[in-house]
Amino acid sequence: MNLFDLKGKAALVTGGNGGIGLAMAQGLAAAGATVAIAGRDQKKNEAAVKTLGARACALHIDLRNDVACRSMVGEAAAMLGGRLDILVNNAGMNVRKQPQEYSLEEWKEILDTNLTSAFVAAQAAYPHMKKAGGGKIVNIGSMMSIFGASFVAPYGASKGGIVQLTKALACAWAKDNIQVNAVLPGWIDTAMTKKAREVVSGLHERVEARTPAGRWGRPEDLSGIAVFLCSGASDFVTGTAIPVDGGYSSQG
Repeated sequence: MNLFDLKGKAALVTGGNGGIGLAMAQGLAAAGATVAIAGRDQKKNEAAVKTLGARACALHIDLRNDVACRSMVGEAAAMLGGRLDILVNNAGMNVRKQPQEYSLEEWKEILDTNLTSAFVAAQAAYPHMKKAGGGKIVNIGSMMSIFGASFVAPYGASKGGIVQLTKALACAWAKDNIQVNAVLPGWIDTAMTKKAREVVSGLHERVEARTPAGRWGRPEDLSGIAVFLCSGASDFVTGTAIPVDGGYSSQG
């Protein structure tokens, strides 16, 4: 369908070398986009590029460094033929502790990775998208953008911030035909949530019991929403935060 066709579009997915990020990158590539992924783990980058195909490329970068994060966008645009139409801010990390146990360094590292990098990358992408006459930015939030949990204070703060950042950018850049939306994944079966299940006793069973769909999500469950929010199908959708959670957040 032409409505979801991404042929000729250039996309950058941060944290696109595994889990949700890779699944979203795969969705964009399948819809015709040329995709660059960015991540800290070079071996994972290389494996992801093989998965994505000949038109994909990767950047080895630590997004906690704001200077490197900003230059990443220009490098990606150069690698993608001199343009950038799509930015997916997916890079993220978490450390699970009780609030009183975090060091300030841990707090800053999580906020820098999850929230500040999204802001810096969006700032850097803006002139490319404005020049092209429009663009799409997708910020990855979390169920913790909505709910509280005792073991994710900095992560929850960062993901709550993602939603408000999304709304602010959407309001500011709508005049430039740039749509900015957030996706709020539920409990998805990834390496990150595997660690959560190791730390939080009974989490797996509680999630299954609460989720109307009756299962944990899979990374590929995020592919379709990525294509929708990065294609012409969503040209009048901006400033939203869309849960992809099997109904988890609909439960009282």
